[in-house]
Amino acid sequence: MKIALLNHGCAKNLVDSELMLGLLAEKGYEVTLDDSQADIVVINTCSFIHDAEKESVQSILQVAQGGKKVIVTGCLPQKYKGELKKAIPEIAGMVGTSDIREIVDVVEQVAKGKNNVNKVSERPQYIYPETIERQQITMGPSSYIKIADGCNYHCGYCIIPQLRGEYHSRTIENIVEEAKSLIEKGVSELVLIAQDTTSYGIDLYGKNSLAKLLEELNKIDGEFWIRIMYAYPSQMNDELLDAIAKLDKVVKYIDLPLQHYDKEILKAMRRPAFDYDELIAKIRTKIPDVTIRTAFIVGYPGETDEQFNALYEFVKRTRFDKMGVFEYSREKNTTSYSMQDQVPAKIKRQRRKKLMTLQQKISKEINENFIGKTLNCLVEGFTDDGLVILRSQHDAPEIDGMVYASAEKSVIPGDFENVLIENSDEYDLFGRVV
Repeated sequence: MKIALLNHGCAKNLVDSELMLGLLAEKGYEVTLDDSQADIVVINTCSFIHDAEKESVQSILQVAQGGKKVIVTGCLPQKYKGELKKAIPEIAGMVGTSDIREIVDVVEQVAKGKNNVNKVSERPQYIYPETIERQQITMGPSSYIKIADGCNYHCGYCIIPQLRGEYHSRTIENIVEEAKSLIEKGVSELVLIAQDTTSYGIDLYGKNSLAKLLEELNKIDGEFWIRIMYAYPSQMNDELLDAIAKLDKVVKYIDLPLQHYDKEILKAMRRPAFDYDELIAKIRTKIPDVTIRTAFIVGYPGETDEQFNALYEFVKRTRFDKMGVFEYSREKNTTSYSMQDQVPAKIKRQRRKKLMTLQQKISKEINENFIGKTLNCLVEGFTDDGLVILRSQHDAPEIDGMVYASAEKSVIPGDFENVLIENSDEYDLFGRVV
């Protein structure tokens, strides 16, 4: 029997999808990413914001209308449980965020004709299933490693703790073992992910242990990069910054979603409210040539023009290398849902556009500084017209820019090559392999 899997949402969801595929493959099921070829379709869903939910629901309806048996996994069934089945009766089975191991049992029951198989824990507690070998569905030389899941923060706009439970770290030994296995398979970049990577190890070792984990990963033989995503501002301590600075395989790239600048808005968001100017200056001092990516939310309830302008001026003077801006999304079961002074959609759109227009200009100027320089880049693939697609350590996979280069020699995806940068635009660099 063929099982198809469709994945929605973040890289953390992708890892869960790969774990479920691993479990199904272990039991002898043929797995595919083409739902037209399958008898049963597993749809791993996202429920972080309304737009993500909408996309997941559309996917479920589309597959169900095609006459397939549908099993819905991940955040959507965890959030809505029984309501989801009532809303979409065609759903044959559901698996919660921390119930990954149940996927085989659910598939077996659905295959026998059962139509209401529900394996969704009331209180999710995500413990990484260490004995499962992931069946990777990502193409390219990078691979995500989930170092923890769950979250102990309760940001005012976020439902993740309710969907994923408390923070649970994996052991250093298990992560290093998985990393070695990936490197042996030819992976050239390990991307460390969690809801918050900087809290890694607190639950297991009694203190922040990301620096220690980086040191152990850095000892693995081979030529590869280590990249950290989803850092939390208050956890960027000196030990971690020093580790990033000194370890040769750790790219000098920090993904630090700050969410806002104004202290009153940050307090309302239940985020750390301290001097972000000082933090950024410290990071740049300790890690020369560091690339800093951040993300902000505009239009949070109560955000005034003055508070938005403070954020705008912060972005203007700080000149982040990479930046994303999101309009506040009002989500049920979050503290911000019932807050007064909800900002009109039109103003949220205007504020996002204003910030992104500013960032586009900053990004263009930063990229122009690379012209004439030679960057060590990871080969991703090729364009239809023969250019090499690469990525420098300044760019994370799937969210940042690319390097497009001509080459007079043959190059292989997964290898590292030096590229002389000859041109640039707002997001990408152009040059030739040297």
